[in-house]
Amino acid sequence: MTFVSLLYGVFLLGVLAIYWLIQSQWLRLWILLLASVIFYASIQIYYIPLLFALTFFNFRLGLILGKRSLLRLNSKDWRMSNQEWQAVQENWSKKRLRFLWLGIFLNVVLLFGFKYIPFFLNSIAALFNLPVIKEQATWLNLQLIAPLGISFFCFECISYLIDVYRGAPATGNFLKFSTYKLFFPKLISGPITRYHHLAAQLNTLRFPSTNQIVEGLWLIACGAVKKALIADRIGILVGVSFDNLERAGSGDLWLATFAYGLQLYLDFSGYVDIALGTALLMGLNLPPNFDFPYFTTSIAEFWRRWHITLGDWLRNYLYFPLGGSRQGLKRTCLNLLIVMLIAGIWHGAAWGFVAWGAYHGIALVVHRLTETLSDNVPVLKKWWQTIPGIVVAWAVTQLMVFTSWIFFRLPNLKDATWVFTHLWGHKADIQFAQKVYLEAIGLQRAEIALLLWAIVGIMAIIFALHRGLKLQLNWPIKIMLVPLSLYAVWMLAPKQGLPYIYFDF
Repeated sequence: MTFVSLLYGVFLLGVLAIYWLIQSQWLRLWILLLASVIFYASIQIYYIPLLFALTFFNFRLGLILGKRSLLRLNSKDWRMSNQEWQAVQENWSKKRLRFLWLGIFLNVVLLFGFKYIPFFLNSIAALFNLPVIKEQATWLNLQLIAPLGISFFCFECISYLIDVYRGAPATGNFLKFSTYKLFFPKLISGPITRYHHLAAQLNTLRFPSTNQIVEGLWLIACGAVKKALIADRIGILVGVSFDNLERAGSGDLWLATFAYGLQLYLDFSGYVDIALGTALLMGLNLPPNFDFPYFTTSIAEFWRRWHITLGDWLRNYLYFPLGGSRQGLKRTCLNLLIVMLIAGIWHGAAWGFVAWGAYHGIALVVHRLTETLSDNVPVLKKWWQTIPGIVVAWAVTQLMVFTSWIFFRLPNLKDATWVFTHLWGHKADIQFAQKVYLEAIGLQRAEIALLLWAIVGIMAIIFALHRGLKLQLNWPIKIMLVPLSLYAVWMLAPKQGLPYIYFDF
């Protein structure tokens, strides 16, 4: 079952009907949990026991971390001296820290075990020329299939444990915690949601207002259009282009890179739109994950508006604990590199993702150095605020972002390097345009480029209306467009839809 399918529509309607007909909040949690299990079972039923075991482990560990003291203040405790009391508290604080590291370690080990062991073994085999280890890595790669959403799942567990350790209340309600962890709209590809953000809403579930219902349906329709109608169509071009690399010319590689950047954004943001819309129909608000990232003028701003919940997680649980920007410029730059390398590794088990993380880390360092220089040179700072400065900043930022996606699409460094070294001055195979553009797509390269830029133009208009003029469609127009959008998806989307790109991460 996928978000863009008739089966999901029937499933969602059935869940909503039962969910809102029941008045008991407790029973609604059970309905949400059961619906989440059914949804995940339709994709990977054999990993459900593992998810429940991991959920229970983090729940119990949260209860331990939530204890501020082991003392119950009985008559014996009152007779303790201040020094004895302080010693007991210090000892317990050290134990809490050990329990926290235990939880982080086990979540990371689980993630490493499913996603990175074959990659780790392959790297060792290549480094020391050990064919036996390479064979074992190949076998593991074929046999070991990672649970969908395991990266998001483990990151949420770690954030919950750290929040509780820092002072947030631990939940004693396993039903509520498991409902939060397995909540099906966000389970596989996020957005990464903190427990306390969702728990407060689960305590006061209310039937959504008319505006909320319309907004939920509108988000689902927008997500379906983004994913099935646009991203999957672009994905056909991306697939045939990158599958025929050695026959493509420099212009073809630039076009495929540009197309993949659009596909990735529309695919992932389409998923998130449907997740947010589904949650809204259930009376719940999930955190937003995108805010027009391709209209940013710096890489730092890009990361505040692309995959927002991942960026928030990286800042709160990695960047700030490492010292953030409080320990001087050199340490700040080092922290940025470390955080982005970890972000790259989190996305996948291949050297291409490491290179992607390093690429973004270097870009953030360059931005920080440029920002520091501009603060000391008023003329330069003023120039960045002019129209030419803004245009240059936007162009440089997006050039860096779109070329970095090459590592995402081709995580094998050999293939990615081939693309980078052939972006200029390389002629295409004489039959490439005929086979890829005319036969596979049915359009000339110039026509495809024009359509892609038209998509960017529509995104720019929407951005200007939302951010500049603060205009939005009212609910009667939205409710009229919802069935039209869904009908267009049904009639015009490719019959064989492509899998969500972020399912691999």
